[in-house]
Amino acid sequence: MLEPSGPLPPEIYQRRRMLALGVAVVAVIVLVLIVTSLRGGGDDKASAEAVAASSSLTSTTASASTSVTEGSGSESSGTAAQASGSAAPVAGSVSGSAVPAGQCPDNSLAIKASSDQPNYPAGTEPSFGIVVTNIGNAPCDRDLGAGMQQVMVYTLDGQKRLWSNTDCFPNTAPDVRTLKPGEQAAFTVKWSGATSEPGCTAQRNPVGPGAYTVVGQLGALRSTPEPFNLG
Repeated sequence: MLEPSGPLPPEIYQRRRMLALGVAVVAVIVLVLIVTSLRGGGDDKASAEAVAASSSLTSTTASASTSVTEGSGSESSGTAAQASGSAAPVAGSVSGSAVPAGQCPDNSLAIKASSDQPNYPAGTEPSFGIVVTNIGNAPCDRDLGAGMQQVMVYTLDGQKRLWSNTDCFPNTAPDVRTLKPGEQAAFTVKWSGATSEPGCTAQRNPVGPGAYTVVGQLGALRSTPEPFNLG
């Protein structure tokens, strides 16, 4: 090391050099800390962006897979008819027996249930209708026999089935219809207003006044509930 020279004592120059060296070391340390902090902040930001992107993807996937999805008779034989036209019944398919080979698949049909009036006075027998529509692009056959189609009455919340037209009056006779695209097959059934269970072994009791729903079903294809009232 060079010896300090000047008018001041050598110790003064050595102290100044030590002080300058210390300042330089501190400056280097501060610079290192600043660079490290900047890099860390970038990593945190990138991590945050990655987490946000992951959350967005999860949300989108959940929404896309949400399904919905939303659902699930007669005392006397009803009348049946076929009519051409474009209808827009709302229906959904649920698990059930497979459709026989060669017949219309469930996704080419729609089913709608309805009541002939929204309110029925006490003692009146409600009349319900089912309309099956070919919503596909080609003609196809489907068994629309009474054993394949049902009309059911549920409580308004859909938690309890009160009656079905096939409980006490089952009919397994086939009724294969050829439906063209847009063509409909309509059926009507009446309800005595009493409860029933499959096999008709339980006591049948009158259903009291209140709000209920009627649901139509063809094989595994089920309509949306249609509300009605009993007086």
